[in-house]
Amino acid sequence: MTTIRIIGAPTDYGANRRGVDMGPSAIRYGGLAAELASAGVDVADAGDLSVPRAEERDPDAGAPETGDAKFLRETADVCRRLADEVSGSLGEGSVPLALGGDHSIAIGSLVGSARDATIGAVWFDAHADLNTPSTTPSGNVHGMPLAAALGLDEFANTPWANAAGLTPENIALVGLRSVDDAEAALLRDRGFAAYTMADIDERGITTVTEEAMAAASAGVDGVHVSLDLDWLDPNEAPGVGTPVRGGVTYREAHRAMEIVDEAASLRSMELVEVNPTLDRHNETAALATELAASAFGKRVI
Repeated sequence: MTTIRIIGAPTDYGANRRGVDMGPSAIRYGGLAAELASAGVDVADAGDLSVPRAEERDPDAGAPETGDAKFLRETADVCRRLADEVSGSLGEGSVPLALGGDHSIAIGSLVGSARDATIGAVWFDAHADLNTPSTTPSGNVHGMPLAAALGLDEFANTPWANAAGLTPENIALVGLRSVDDAEAALLRDRGFAAYTMADIDERGITTVTEEAMAAASAGVDGVHVSLDLDWLDPNEAPGVGTPVRGGVTYREAHRAMEIVDEAASLRSMELVEVNPTLDRHNETAALATELAASAFGKRVI
């Protein structure tokens, strides 16, 4: 039986709003262990990484070569430790499920998942996360994890970030609807499989997700799935840091996660950007637990 190892990374260093550091607790409280057990998997909870509060740190004390990236030193520390946890889980035969925290934790998940394997990645997100310190409009690292993992611009010399061996050809982004100009240029020019909400409207979530999983898994050992809860429409998931209108529906999200399971290439996963301070009755965290269960095999019958 598959064992899912839960790893909490309660950080909001990369976000522009406080609160996502409470995401791991909210997701657990929302019934994650029970939902995963109902999918027929074993569950082991490794607890949370120790993460100092942002108020105790200087956001501008990062390495000078990384320019306008806030809390980069702290983000690097969290991601190094998360990479070790993810790699260790895989080494023990478990599937790591990281709980954010903001989306910057994906850097650690990707590096850890790729430590002894080649991987692709599927990004379920309203945003492309391809900004760099020289292109970011905000300085927030949660908009940079894919750029960091690819070693773009200032991230070229940051081995803690770009050790995942990713290539654009094995990255698929699903549900885009808020993309900066520099990110759009990269998506057009570098060979990413990128699907906007218009593609989902026109072609359907099933076809789009099947294509995304196929692109990410071609010629690699496994796929890392990154699920940012702002991928869903804010009416479905109100408790996120950067909501964008026009996202996927409840049922579309579940169908996408079912396809993740059916593709049989899932190596590691994360749930990020749940902000309980902005939520209604913890419903976004509870939805995150349901979607994780669908990704690990839960069905209606």
